[in-house]
Amino acid sequence: MRPTFLSALAGALALMALSVPAEASFETRAGAAYVVDQTTGTVLLSKNADQPVPPASMSKLMTLNMLFEALRDGRVTLETQFSVSARAMSMGGSTMFLNERDRPTVEDLIQGIIVQSGNDACVVVAEGLAGTEEAFARLMTERAHALGMTNSTFANASGWPHPNQRMSMHDLGILATRLIDEFPEYYGFFGEREYDYDGRAPQNRFNRNPLLKLGIGADGLKTGHTQEAGYGLVGSALQNGRRVTFVISGLESTEQRAEEGERIINWAFRQFVQRGVLRRGERLAETDVWMGEIEKVGLVAKDDLDVLLPAVVRDTVEAEVHFHDPVLAPIEAGQELGELVIQRPDMEPLRVPLVAEREVARGGFVPRLRTATEVFLRWAEKKAADL
Repeated sequence: MRPTFLSALAGALALMALSVPAEASFETRAGAAYVVDQTTGTVLLSKNADQPVPPASMSKLMTLNMLFEALRDGRVTLETQFSVSARAMSMGGSTMFLNERDRPTVEDLIQGIIVQSGNDACVVVAEGLAGTEEAFARLMTERAHALGMTNSTFANASGWPHPNQRMSMHDLGILATRLIDEFPEYYGFFGEREYDYDGRAPQNRFNRNPLLKLGIGADGLKTGHTQEAGYGLVGSALQNGRRVTFVISGLESTEQRAEEGERIINWAFRQFVQRGVLRRGERLAETDVWMGEIEKVGLVAKDDLDVLLPAVVRDTVEAEVHFHDPVLAPIEAGQELGELVIQRPDMEPLRVPLVAEREVARGGFVPRLRTATEVFLRWAEKKAADL
């Protein structure tokens, strides 16, 4: 592949000194944290993010994912009623105060899990979908691994303390992103500030997410707390079309959790800006075609490229186009022929696929003769250079 420096892109790429690891400019009091700009997929902060830790009630998000998937598959509807077992009714901690005579609907249980953080509701869902909570926990673990959450294991549906109940902040970030992207029809439940099931738990009817009332675009997802885990929060906020999702754990109090969540949101939106750099179909180079009906074909951006930049960035970055030269016909439109490689300080290079601008059919006698001549001339030049 031939590298070519793109001086013509210097102006555009001057915008691209992006997402240099932000940890140095933001120190969190959380023991573990993961912050991602969900709109561009840029990781803004990663602190002990792949370390499995007790997730407390934040693991209820996986129970909700399993329930949302059952809704998507048609196995249940929002009106489906579940029975309440003695085991579910006996759950301690935060509950909906369900009893064995109740037949809560799926919608009741979703709200009870999100707003009231109901441990009893989680057991009801687990038993209703898998027969037993133990079987449901095994399914949770298998599904988590299939979704790329490889540092997660589940022993129960509620996040009740257990040595095998573990999730990493990165995994929780993957899960939160999935819930937002894949289930928009149910994501609105996470923004509900109050839910009172049959008037049974008036002191437990308020959503524990401290960010929902601040007017900063926060609209989800879930808090968690146990003595072992400390105070944690999976949060997300949307401002001006940009979404930031974060996970923090190991904080010392509800006050510290609220302060840290707000700090992260303000920092992520104020210190970074989103810019469009390339647009799909934009030509960046061209390559010779052998045996084709035309002699050259353009290389264009396969997709739009939006990047996240530090708000005060002034440095430029280098970019090269690497591509095959020449390319043998026939060539399909959209066939990948090279890549734009953007070098970024202290980060892995950003690689952007480049594809053929158009289809190139195999040529007739004249193109084949021309190619044969070019091959001979290149061979002769190489032989002469070797002498």
